[in-house]
Amino acid sequence: MPRKLSSRAYMKKNYITLLLLIVVSLAYGQKFTISGYVNDKNTGETLIGANVIDTQNENIGTSTNAYGFYSLTLPAGKHIIAVSYLGYQTDVYEINLTADTKHNFDLSEGLLMDEVVVTSTKDDARKNVESTQMGSIDIPIEEIKKLPVLFGEVDILKVLQLLPGVLSAGEGTSGFYVRGGGPDQNLLLLDEAVVYNSGHLLGFFSVFNSDAIKKTTLIKGGMPAQYGGRLSSVIDIQMKEGNNQKYAAEGGIGIISSRLTFEGPIVKDKSSFIVSGRRTYALDLAQPFLKGGNFESTNYYFYDLNTKLNYKFSDKDRIFFSAYFGRDVFKFRQPKRDFFFDLPYGNSTATLRWNHVFSDKLFFNASAIYNDYQFSFRGGQDQFIFKLFSGVKDWNGKLDFDYFLNNVHSIKYGLNFTYHTLTPNTAQANNGDVDFNTGFLPKYGQETAIYIQDDIKVSNNFSLNAGLRGVMFSQLGPYTSKVSGEEFGRLEPAITYTGLEPRMSFRYGLSKNTSIKGGVTMANQFLHLVSNSASTLPTDVWVPSTETVRPQRSIQYATGYFQNFQDDKYETSIEVYYKTLKNQIDYADDYVNDITKEVEDAFVYGKGRAYGAEFFLKKAKGKLNGWIGYTLSKTERSFDGIEGGRWYPAVYDRRHDLSIVGNYQLTKKLEIGGAFIFGTGKWYTPTKGFFFTEQTLNLYYGPRNSERLPSYHRMDLSLNYTPNPDSKRKWKGSWNFSVYNVYNRKNPFFINFETNTDFNSGTTSIEGNQITIFPIIPSITYNFKWNQ
Repeated sequence: MPRKLSSRAYMKKNYITLLLLIVVSLAYGQKFTISGYVNDKNTGETLIGANVIDTQNENIGTSTNAYGFYSLTLPAGKHIIAVSYLGYQTDVYEINLTADTKHNFDLSEGLLMDEVVVTSTKDDARKNVESTQMGSIDIPIEEIKKLPVLFGEVDILKVLQLLPGVLSAGEGTSGFYVRGGGPDQNLLLLDEAVVYNSGHLLGFFSVFNSDAIKKTTLIKGGMPAQYGGRLSSVIDIQMKEGNNQKYAAEGGIGIISSRLTFEGPIVKDKSSFIVSGRRTYALDLAQPFLKGGNFESTNYYFYDLNTKLNYKFSDKDRIFFSAYFGRDVFKFRQPKRDFFFDLPYGNSTATLRWNHVFSDKLFFNASAIYNDYQFSFRGGQDQFIFKLFSGVKDWNGKLDFDYFLNNVHSIKYGLNFTYHTLTPNTAQANNGDVDFNTGFLPKYGQETAIYIQDDIKVSNNFSLNAGLRGVMFSQLGPYTSKVSGEEFGRLEPAITYTGLEPRMSFRYGLSKNTSIKGGVTMANQFLHLVSNSASTLPTDVWVPSTETVRPQRSIQYATGYFQNFQDDKYETSIEVYYKTLKNQIDYADDYVNDITKEVEDAFVYGKGRAYGAEFFLKKAKGKLNGWIGYTLSKTERSFDGIEGGRWYPAVYDRRHDLSIVGNYQLTKKLEIGGAFIFGTGKWYTPTKGFFFTEQTLNLYYGPRNSERLPSYHRMDLSLNYTPNPDSKRKWKGSWNFSVYNVYNRKNPFFINFETNTDFNSGTTSIEGNQITIFPIIPSITYNFKWNQ
């Protein structure tokens, strides 16, 4: 049984143990494995990415996987093991390995003033130079909650937009683009379930409630082989498991919404739960003022609910069940005109997982996943009623293995299968005795993938992550071919696409604090979202690969220089990338939205390229912390059906993008935060003139994306006030004061072109007006926590 050491005992034992270790290893040459879980001592939550290091040999160590499991193989004899995790006290243990051993480590939050500094222990900053993974960033939830927010709503996706290589889709929105990819090329996972629409309030808030989130990881370069189905990035969000030690609650009351989270043990140390809810109410409060007016009963609100249960049968077997349900509800009413419409939409996900430890070196997880995105519209006036529906539904099964072969090879392999049901914009209309129905049928597909990857430590200075992912997608019946007219029955493949996706990244250490990294990633994407707007909207439709819609493909090359300074107080990186994209999809220049036609009939296909450089400086320690991120990039597209194949800038091409983020602890009670954002203006297609056909005014446009909006910039500030930070009371409260767009910059959201006719002179002119959405916006939120 490992024995925890004090600071003085650790220093005394250090050199003696090293000598004994050498003697025993030479004498016997035997090796044994210590394995188990690393947990939060107070809540029982597993810690993802915690480090378990042999302090006598800084090159021998491991990190916990996505479920908090670790496995470390060492020579027989005595060892000093250090266990660390960002924001937690580092614990040091003495172990005497004489056989394979199972042991769970429990870490406490916070840092002790007299804590032993173990120089060989890797923390989050060391991963900047020592991990083979590049273009990957973990952001602690507590760090996210300190930043300024819009309307008092903490938003994970808006924080990701402050990182280099990640661009905002528009003012205040949660949509984003990564390294020149479109909004559909980002894989958003919530406990392994794909989230197809990440926005509430038409995209201005994300669907992720920060109180229910345990960890958020962004991967934008060197995508590991276990991920697939998208070209640009992975945002892997994992929910909390629930406190298995005691009951606890937290929440917040803001100006437009409130939230509440409750968690606790079902069976102490074995089972726990968490339930988290959120709802907006701004327009609910306005209902008394709307009564009797033109907009009586008009309302817009959103809500979401997260829940998770887990049960530990033994150290070898655990099960988890998590679910999410969220809806936006927009009700518009004009009783005097007998006009109305309802617009509900949202996501549902459910994940059932079973963890099993086959041996000290083999960890297994099986997942059954369901996700469903639905959009619907119902409106009308007098006797006319119109309905519209679209959606995506998936059933997914996954098997994943982590095999800790030895301290040189850490292998992951697995397979997954997904059955897709995609419903296009199906429209119905009724006007008295007249009925209309587009009659579009759902499209079906199955997606299969198998992968293997090996994280190889070749030497002390050189490590390599090599992986291969094989993918196959089939469009399934019932379906009638548009090309040949052939009919395919239920589950019968109409067309099948396959692909191999090699993934490779490496790291070479130039010194203890400096390394260079590089990698190449190939990917295929079989589901597509083509938007006619600058940002994704709920009305945008997902379509599968078919006999006419081919899979998107990409190859990304990246390399970078990474260095830490001043005992890992500062971490820096410079990354450059080049990405090629094939089978990109867009609408033709003459596209007109016609609900009687399937959207894929209006697609044109082309290619793309994106390249750039990303600069990142982060300070993670001390009273002042934060980061500076800058991206210099270019993104272009070319379509034979658009202006003869001319290369033109994509709407999400942004030459310069700068973010400066900081937090400063003034006192125990006061902490201030700020963010400054600057970005080159977005491209748009200008209106150049007009012409008349049979007395109808028609506009004609200039070259696609040939003009830019003015540059975007703003500053946000926040103040967090905790009245009693040292209080031992069960109830603790704090106040967050935020100001969005402090100096009231009128940033353009889009340009609205209007025609003006002077009837006296008989002349018509076109005028473009800049539309701004968000002026300076102050907000206040009361946050609270309660522990049993």
